[in-house]
Amino acid sequence: MIEVLVQAILEQIEQPKKDLEHNLHALLSEAVTKMDLVSKEEIQRQQTMLDNANLRLAQLQAQLQALETELQRQSSN
Repeated sequence: MIEVLVQAILEQIEQPKKDLEHNLHALLSEAVTKMDLVSKEEIQRQQTMLDNANLRLAQLQAQLQALETELQRQSSN
């Protein structure tokens, strides 16, 4: 008899717990959706693009420096 009573109480406790978990999950999902979040993969893609742009910039700066040096050399002759 006590086991049946305990089981009935546990079942009654379990439902609000499930409801609370469901509501918290929905609330957290909504909050995360509203945030401006970016995936780790997107950050890595953007980092790769930035690295490539920085490499290209360094190449262009070296090329510009070489052209400026050549121009100065030609001007002094």
